[in-house]
Amino acid sequence: MRIDLHTHSTASDGTDTPAELVRNAAAAGLDVVALTDHDTVRGHAEAVAALPQGLTLVTGAELSCRIDGVSLHMLAYLFDPDEPQLARERELVRDDRVPRARTMVGKLQALGVPIEWEQVTRIAGDGSVGRPHIATALVELGVVETVSDAFTPHWLANGGRAYVEKHELDPFDAIRLVKAAGGVTVFAHPLAVKRGAVVPESSIARLAAAGLDGIEVAHPEHDEPTRARLRGLARELGLLTTGSSDYHGSRKTVGLGEYTTDPEIYGEIIRRATGAFPVPGTGGPRPT
Repeated sequence: MRIDLHTHSTASDGTDTPAELVRNAAAAGLDVVALTDHDTVRGHAEAVAALPQGLTLVTGAELSCRIDGVSLHMLAYLFDPDEPQLARERELVRDDRVPRARTMVGKLQALGVPIEWEQVTRIAGDGSVGRPHIATALVELGVVETVSDAFTPHWLANGGRAYVEKHELDPFDAIRLVKAAGGVTVFAHPLAVKRGAVVPESSIARLAAAGLDGIEVAHPEHDEPTRARLRGLARELGLLTTGSSDYHGSRKTVGLGEYTTDPEIYGEIIRRATGAFPVPGTGGPRPT
């Protein structure tokens, strides 16, 4: 089985619609794909309706969190999307996205960048506006060559010149809320140092003690020494280890299925989840 547990659609900051994403996942030879848009489940229904035969969808979200002044992302899988407390927290984060993005645009303008809010909203379309959309605008304007180049201290990285903090969940609350909604939690790209400050291992240990299920190890922004370090930490703390592409469509160069999760780990995630179940595809023949 080929299993990719971290992808994004136009419901947040990816470039594939949810329907396109699941069709592309099947075409890439995946057996299981998780749709984990930022702080939203809005793309799930469209993805389910378009699921090709032979592809299973894991519903999820990537929750924005902060601990000791450091931002982190928490992947939440197979939770009840209607659980009211978790739904309310997701809404609070989403509501903060527009004023935050507007402030970042203003900071860029003050730095001499000829960016306009209308340009950013055009790029975001129906998605939840965020830094990747602003980064794409910087690429269009020729300020940087790639989206990744915008995520530096010079521009949009955490603490960067145009960075603006946002409403974020306490990760201990996130774990508690996801668990209460029957879900499973995995710390996304915990040592992606190019994005800015990362959470120390002592804090990961505290999260594990609070019920964190796993950490994402195989990720485009983790080199092999980093993966080895994370595998050792996971063994020490009794955490599951996942692998995922963090696919964003054409916004990033990584492809679906470039990094995958072991089937035994996937089986354990399913075993632990009680809020929702993986959805087998019935939407038509698998692409060839």
